Formats: sequence, structure tokens, C-alpha cells
Amino acid sequence: MDIGVFIPIGNNGWLISTNAPQYKPSFAMNKQIAQRAEHYGFDFLLSMIKLRGFGGKTEFWDHNLESFTLMAGLAAVTDRIKLFATAASLVLPPAIVARMATTIDSIAPGRFGVNLITGWQRPEYSQMGLWPGDEHYSRRYEHLSEYAQVLEDLWTTGQSDFRGDFFQMEDCRLSPLPQQGIKVVCAGQSQAGLEFMAKHADYNFCIGQGVNTPKAVSAVTARVQAATRQTGRDVGSFALFMIIADETDEAARAKWEHYKEGADTEAIAWMAGQTSADKRSGDDTNVRQYALPEGAINLNMGTLVGSYASVARMMDELAEVPGLAGVMLTFDDFIQGIEDFGQRIQPLMRSRQHVAAELAEVG
Repeated sequence: MDIGVFIPIGNNGWLISTNAPQYKPSFAMNKQIAQRAEHYGFDFLLSMIKLRGFGGKTEFWDHNLESFTLMAGLAAVTDRIKLFATAASLVLPPAIVARMATTIDSIAPGRFGVNLITGWQRPEYSQMGLWPGDEHYSRRYEHLSEYAQVLEDLWTTGQSDFRGDFFQMEDCRLSPLPQQGIKVVCAGQSQAGLEFMAKHADYNFCIGQGVNTPKAVSAVTARVQAATRQTGRDVGSFALFMIIADETDEAARAKWEHYKEGADTEAIAWMAGQTSADKRSGDDTNVRQYALPEGAINLNMGTLVGSYASVARMMDELAEVPGLAGVMLTFDDFIQGIEDFGQRIQPLMRSRQHVAAELAEVG
């Protein structure tokens, strides 16, 4: 099972709380996270794109970097770890994304991939005059399927004449080609999203479920595996979990309760309003992750709260989930969290003993 980091491209990471660490995103911070993650044998980094935040006392996600630019910078200061940037299909034409990805691949050969999203939060795009109208809610995977086809054409052959409802290519060219191909991630869990994933993605990005219930994600991975059996493609799932760890279970739980007591209700309410604007998305990950249950302050929902030993045990439970290719982690404090994982959690994981052994050999 691979281990990755959902790096904090937006302020305050994924905790919507006045009691959580408050910080602005920066290249310097993400560089430190990337290099320490690589040092501890993490396998990949993924950055989201967010073009408008949710406000509130914490100004949640009002401050964001840009995904491709950030990952290009990180590609130049890392040597082994894989990198995924996020392409908002309503903002960046596919031919431009194809060329941007190939450029980063030349910086980090064989290490770069793209997370494709449809875009669902209207204010992100209407502020720039790029919202195509509310029919996008029902046709967004049709749009993304055409988008992905243009990317595949260009990355594999260097040329595209694709003509569809949304994109019309006319002898569109790309050179040079990626050296080892570009892996694609998507996050759809609705029927339309699963169909898209099964045809176009290499990895499916899904969210964990609840607190300290790691194997609950197996219901999602089973749906992914069922969908890919229809296309005969091998698509693994990346499950998103936050780690809140400390010396003891009690100390970690106290920290988690403290964060919940500081819930930024204004930002959470704004999110709920945006989520309700889309009546047609079913249980799509991109939308559902923002429909937080009462009392929740963790955007990625799945949370492992406990001592270092308890978290290691739960991570090993995740490694047993069929179809789970990797776990993408967030932390309350990313800098300290990476260190704690590398020094205190990973060495206790049965599923990561090979990494611990490799690190010991390096010294």
C-alpha cells in the first residue's frame, strides 16, 4: 500500500476550526513537507485546486496557491516521490494541460500525474465568467470524458483531431511526449463518475469514512472494482484520511475534541449552501466531501485518532482492504505530522516494514 500526502495548498489544511493550527500556504512550507515525506519513504504527493474559499472566522481556503505551478517547483527539489497536480477542466484547456504536464514530466521524468476534476462550486468559476451554466451539473462527466480523451490523444500520439460537444481539435499537436506516460486520478463516486473512472483513470480518489473505522472504505473500493471489471482496466483507489496522533489514545482524543470545540460554523454553513446548489450529483466525492455531518470539522471525513501505535494498527487494517492502492494523508500539523509518521508510526506498521528496512540501510 502506497502512502501519500494531500499537501496543504490552501490555508489551514483540512480542519475548519479556530482551535486548529492557523497558517497560510507557501512554497517554503510545501517544499519542507515534500522533502521530509520523501526522506521517510512516502510514495506520492497530491495537490488540489481551489479558486475561492469558504470564509468564516478562519477565512477557510480563502488563501490558495496554484496546483501545477506548485508541483513544478516541488518536482525540481525532489528526486523520487511521485507528484500529482489537479486540473480544473473549466479553467484550463486540455491541450494546455497536456503541455504543462509534459513540461513537469521533463523536470521529474516518470514521476508526474494529473488529477482531473469537473468543477462543482459555481462561485469559483462565475467570478471569472467561466461558469457554463447550471446544466454543467448534469453534463460535467460528459465534458470531462471529452477532456480526458484529448489528453490521452496528445500524450500517446502527439496529435488530436477529436471533435465533440465541448472540444473541437484541429490537427492539435504536442511534442515532446511524456517519457513514461502521465497517470490520471479522478474522484467520482456517482454512477457517471464511476463510469468515467473505469474508462479513463489509473487511480480513484475516495474519502475515508468516520472516525477510527478504516475498513469502512471497503464499500467504496468494492464499487470501484466492480466498475473496472466492466472495462477490464486496473484502477486502484487512493483513500483520504486525516491522522490526529499523540503519545496516548487519550491525548490524541483530547486534541481532536479541542479542534471540534472551535468549529468555524460560518464557513461550514457556507459550504453547505454551495453543496445544496447541485441537486444532481448523487454521492460524488467532489461534492459529498463538503456535505459535512453535524459536528464535523474535518473536510476529508475519514479520521484516525489515537496513539502512534493505534494509528499504525489502523493503517495496517487499511492495507488489507481489497482494491486499495494507497492512502493519502492529511495532518492537523503537517510538519510535525510528517515527522511523527516517519519516526513513530511507520516503523510500527507491518505493511511498511520494507520501507523501514530501506530507510535503515540508507542510515
